[in-house]
Amino acid sequence: MPLKNHLFWLAAFIAFFLDQLTKYWVVQTFSLGQTLPLLPKIFHLTYVTNTGAAFSLLSGKVEWLRWLSLGVSLVLITLALLGPVLNRWDQLGYGLILGGAMGNGIDRFALGYVVDFLDFRLINFAVFNVADSFISIGIICLLIASLQKTPTSNQR
Repeated sequence: MPLKNHLFWLAAFIAFFLDQLTKYWVVQTFSLGQTLPLLPKIFHLTYVTNTGAAFSLLSGKVEWLRWLSLGVSLVLITLALLGPVLNRWDQLGYGLILGGAMGNGIDRFALGYVVDFLDFRLINFAVFNVADSFISIGIICLLIASLQKTPTSNQR
């Protein structure tokens, strides 16, 4: 059986790889809590750990969140393997979400926390990571896909 939904798999792999690569670089380069102002008072790289969900919500709930990451990943893999051929925006969206969920899920299982480092201070935003970014971009892709779909009529 040939592999379908190629863009899904490519997006998932790239998102996962870039997430893990950047987290590895941060852990090897920075001390916990260390910050590097790239644009002072606007954008910093700040190494923090997060035992919660995005934006440190549900802090300390890593046990539950690791299983959620695994569950989302398994559902998306099943959809891509056993479901229909998806349109480009759906493949891209689901693939980016899978890559991000797997990246943060690996952190939760292996480390007990997620490595965060993207620190937008201008808007006082929570520190986040590349996986969070890909999940957000994936959701935007799914919204675009839903806007492009024409509603089906129930006429007989």
